[in-house]
Amino acid sequence: MSAETPAAPGQNDEHYLQVFRRNFRSWRGDRPFWAGLYIVFGGFPIAYFPYAHLHLGHLTLAMSTTAGAGSLIIGVLLVVLGISLWFQKHVRTFAGVAAILLALVSIPVANLGGFLIGFLFALLGGAMAVSWVPGEPEEGYTASSSFGKQAAPDASAAEPAELVEPEAADGADDPNDLSGTSPNNGANGRHSAG
Repeated sequence: MSAETPAAPGQNDEHYLQVFRRNFRSWRGDRPFWAGLYIVFGGFPIAYFPYAHLHLGHLTLAMSTTAGAGSLIIGVLLVVLGISLWFQKHVRTFAGVAAILLALVSIPVANLGGFLIGFLFALLGGAMAVSWVPGEPEEGYTASSSFGKQAAPDASAAEPAELVEPEAADGADDPNDLSGTSPNNGANGRHSAG
């Protein structure tokens, strides 16, 4: 058998669950997945408890309140914010701050924020979303680094160009001068409006 002979089908194939798991892990690593999951988990108890009926023996405890519509809106918004974190990762700061604010509003509106369960999940998820930052790829995995070393010219062999500095006029080109006024750039101290 030569090196050009294709492998028999099924010989080195991975199981489809392993492929799915690997693809899901790479998808999950590119976005604030856990923050979105906590926010979604926080939205369910906030939306559910005001409409639930607890049965304690023969006693039925109806927890529906006049703020049931408000708690339903808060719960649905939290679920939508959590899902949007999965698919629109650039809204992470807005979604995180909005989740924190909705969690705080759910305390007086939705039975203490879903008996503090939904409140804590939404608060933790919102904080995770605000603090999440995209990761940097490792150097070993970047293809451009191996090509960059070969294709880049040797920087030490190049001669440095001489820098020609314009003469400073009355200290206007001083690096500490932040006024932007200089005879060189045509500004005379007045701010231009456009």
